Amino acid sequence: MTPRPGAGLTPEDRARYHRQIIIPDWGEPGQARLKAARAFIAGAGGLGSPASIYLAVAGVGRLAICDSDRAELSNLNRQVLHNDSRLGLSKAESARLTLSELNPSIAVEALAAHIEPDNVDDLVADADIILDCLDNFPTRYLLNQCALRKGIPLVHGSVRGLEGRLTFLHPPETPCLRCLFPVPPPAEVFPVLGATPGVIGCLQAMEALKYLTGVGTPLKGALLAWDGADMEFVTCPVSRRPDCSDCSGQR
Repeated sequence: MTPRPGAGLTPEDRARYHRQIIIPDWGEPGQARLKAARAFIAGAGGLGSPASIYLAVAGVGRLAICDSDRAELSNLNRQVLHNDSRLGLSKAESARLTLSELNPSIAVEALAAHIEPDNVDDLVADADIILDCLDNFPTRYLLNQCALRKGIPLVHGSVRGLEGRLTFLHPPETPCLRCLFPVPPPAEVFPVLGATPGVIGCLQAMEALKYLTGVGTPLKGALLAWDGADMEFVTCPVSRRPDCSDCSGQR
């Protein structure tokens, strides 16, 4: 990545982010890239909570968090952006309040909108990366198509019960989401323990931070599966589908 203009670090930045700036190959250039970056987080729920929190405290300069729902009591076992005092409040606005309190030096944009075919490109706008923290595949497919049009990577995460999945998607180097899941699974209210999206959401943040700083290797061409019941991580290779309806034209 090339940092956007105006990404110089302040003395406060150097103090706040000192422990990550000293990571090998990160340094001030990597931190400046984070400061200049914009991340789009789709979903302020179980996955979006830890993912956005760790992007915020790492110093990603602009976060746009999109969710059309309002906080409910049944969310609070896993959606740590919200609390009892925020019940009934827009999740996007609740997220903005939490993230701005955690790191007042970044800009957080609350997008209380439902992602639709006619607004997805405007909502994502000039983001450098998309984090798919959703729980429904029709909207995931819209994000996938937007990422393809804009040529930006998408970090996909999903959870169920004590299990989770993660991958970094950036065709033509990798498959797209539709390659991996040509047909959406049936819609349902699925079980989930809060620690499960905690694990996968943190890994989504890690993938985004690696990409934005250029440190490490993103999870390209592979799907990570985590089984929390047995504490096992398995990484399986994945490849593009030549007949994919979304990305077959990407070269």
